[in-house]
Amino acid sequence: MLYVGGKSGFLQGVVAPTVIAPSPLWWSVVVLLVCLQLPQLSPAQASICLSGHGASQEGRCLCASDILSCTALGLLQVPREMPASAVTLDLSHNRIVQLQEGSFGGLSRLETLRLAHNQLTSIQPRAFRNSSGTLLRHLDLSSNQLRVLQQHYFQDLPGLEELLLFNNRIVQVEGTAFAGLSNLRKAYLSHNRLTDFPFFSIQEHTHPHLYLLDLSSNRLPRLPLEDISNLPTAVQNGLYLHNNSLVCECSMYGLFRHWLEREFASVTDFKPEHTCLVFGIQKGPVRLFQRNSYFEKCNFTGMRLPLKAQEGSVSVNAGKTLWLHCVTTLLGQHVTFFWVSPKQEYVAPPGNDGLKMYTNGTLEIMKASAEDSGVYWCMALDQQQQRNETREVNVTVVQPNDNESHEPFNTGFTTLLGCVVSLVLVLMYLYLTPCRCPSCPKIPAPATATPTLGNEAGVGSAQSSILTPTPPTTTEGPGRKNFLFILTAGIPPSSVQLCLFRFHGN
Repeated sequence: MLYVGGKSGFLQGVVAPTVIAPSPLWWSVVVLLVCLQLPQLSPAQASICLSGHGASQEGRCLCASDILSCTALGLLQVPREMPASAVTLDLSHNRIVQLQEGSFGGLSRLETLRLAHNQLTSIQPRAFRNSSGTLLRHLDLSSNQLRVLQQHYFQDLPGLEELLLFNNRIVQVEGTAFAGLSNLRKAYLSHNRLTDFPFFSIQEHTHPHLYLLDLSSNRLPRLPLEDISNLPTAVQNGLYLHNNSLVCECSMYGLFRHWLEREFASVTDFKPEHTCLVFGIQKGPVRLFQRNSYFEKCNFTGMRLPLKAQEGSVSVNAGKTLWLHCVTTLLGQHVTFFWVSPKQEYVAPPGNDGLKMYTNGTLEIMKASAEDSGVYWCMALDQQQQRNETREVNVTVVQPNDNESHEPFNTGFTTLLGCVVSLVLVLMYLYLTPCRCPSCPKIPAPATATPTLGNEAGVGSAQSSILTPTPPTTTEGPGRKNFLFILTAGIPPSSVQLCLFRFHGN
């Protein structure tokens, strides 16, 4: 109990320098404010930061502001009482085996929880009950020993945005395991033992913000093409499936080829790692995006690829390749496709005149040119049900601007040529030996040079011309040289000679 001594000037029971207070009332106000600002920690909560409750004798948790770090302390369970002010809780690199009910009760401000590199095998129902709930955004359960993701694991975490589950031993994900995670953006499940995944549980209305789902380095043998085609486009763009045990199938190859055409990051970022397994005569893995004879004879009829997001108007640069997809709801082996080009030409597999067509309805325009611009019509015909569907795609081939591409080169070349010519003329002026031309007239005295030359010019032929810089009238020094250029008169233009005369001014 605090004792306020107004005359003695100190607080009994508190180790502090002696401070003289003006009055007991003033001290009471100060003590009240300090008590309101100090966090209310129970003795057990305070001991977490002092000795690492539940840890070894030498271990201690690090408490820094709103961070509580209890890493590598050999903990066998989650500490029972922790500071309620914790926003980040790090319990990684311990030996925790199970998360029990109410393990994180009272942590109403918790946003980040790290439990990586433990020995977790199960999560009891309501393990995250009475915690921050909607505030918890980051949950790291990587590098543990989880085997089955049950439906109750994350039901108390509606605000979760990032879930790390890679490097576990997960063999099964229940269909409702991610139900209620409407704010989930990233889910990492790579390096597990999955042979199946409930793609049907990921829908645009249930997970509107999800854009990354990493299922790479698992044991998926086949892909449910229909479920994947119903995934939102953002999820398909971030659906990583490389380094699995996929069996080589035309439908699977068609899916990845389509993602590559659309430059989805899930394929372009790990293009060499997309392989499939072939059994029989040719055993071993096959790289999907290397030219391989295994996929040349694939028949894509009846295969529904996720093509519904293709625009009705597309553009392509001249010389590039463009794929047009015939999006339709008709399925089955009895469905056939054909296209009508802007030239009103009928195009059917395998194609003609620079157009290659596949049996699944995809039209490939190879090395697009201006003649390929226009409206393309696709028709899908189900002969068994007597139904048909059509689709229209407007293609624009963009030509490079010749003026813009060549004008910088012409301007630069002209400037360079002008500089070279100027340099040659300067060198000729400085170092060329004066020519000796007997037909050139003699240069009179400087005082009468201009009139005499003018008279001679009048008598000479029309081809004569004189370039005469008038010599200065001022007296020059004896060593001063003046130069005069004269084009010889009476000589054919093809043999015009440039005469250089030097004389000394008087």
